[in-house]
Amino acid sequence: MFRKQTIFALTLAAMLGLTACGTKEEAKPANASPGNLNTQYSASAGDAAVNHGNAGAESRTIQYLGQEYTVPAQVDKIVITGSVESMEDALVLDVKPIGAMTSGGSFGPLFADITEGATAIGEKTQPSVETILKLAPDVILASTKFPAETIEKLGKVSTTIPVSHISTDWEANLNLLAELTGKEDQAKQVLETYRKDAADLKEKIGPTLQDKNVLFIRIRAGSIAIYPENVFFNPSIYEDLGALVPEEVKQAKAQQIISLEKLSEMNPDYLFVQFSEAENKDTPKALEELQSNPIWGSINAVKNGNLFVNIVDPIAQGGTAYSKIAFLEAVKNSKLVEAK
Repeated sequence: MFRKQTIFALTLAAMLGLTACGTKEEAKPANASPGNLNTQYSASAGDAAVNHGNAGAESRTIQYLGQEYTVPAQVDKIVITGSVESMEDALVLDVKPIGAMTSGGSFGPLFADITEGATAIGEKTQPSVETILKLAPDVILASTKFPAETIEKLGKVSTTIPVSHISTDWEANLNLLAELTGKEDQAKQVLETYRKDAADLKEKIGPTLQDKNVLFIRIRAGSIAIYPENVFFNPSIYEDLGALVPEEVKQAKAQQIISLEKLSEMNPDYLFVQFSEAENKDTPKALEELQSNPIWGSINAVKNGNLFVNIVDPIAQGGTAYSKIAFLEAVKNSKLVEAK
């Protein structure tokens, strides 16, 4: 969790900027999984949703990743389905959807601040078109992971925008929600603050990561998964903080399952692990079993105490403003920096 002092300081900084415009201690040096991260980047009193363009216009056209979408001049009712990325952006911009997807039949605790009063519209991969229709949304934020037929069905209800799940589109995703809700100034401040903080942190830990093998993995259904360099938290590690990209990550085209033996062969010097109980319901002791395996213990990162388990909330997507800010804050408060 962010320290209260940090939250207060960054909240004040953002507000002033707007006015001017895992189980062991060594395995968990920090846990930046703040349910109230949006407090840090909350809208000021003058940052309410605005009517773009002609006040009398009934609709407007916006552009997102090369596509044009027609939306109401003022968007008041947003439904989010399938796109955890949009849920995380809503946290940062303090946008409360009228309808949102569930996980295991309920809203995730991470999203409590924005889902109070929202209607459950089905699971992440199983939206209820009938429920969404009853809500009469102005815009539906879906996911590029959805099949074309799902997008087509949702599009018959209201303008549907498939939000990218690729991490390198995180700025476009945040700006999309900001444009829909009239919070462009707030999004601009968030991005400017992140870029400065990332540059500062890169300068501090650059010598630590130089010539080191750094890897981020996720335990899903009991298996070890790695990702392409533009997916999950990888852009934060390799692009923002300057770590070298392992060859296996360069070659990965999508989520790739690897064996423990392969992980040992990669032998990372710094290893970040995300383990969510929700993603390992049938294998709840998968991480525990890995950590008790002698092969796991032979990995450099484990031997040297450079293992970081759930350094941020394990359900965080990685490639969003929320995830990137949370990860940056966690690293800043970890021994990677404290040891400098």
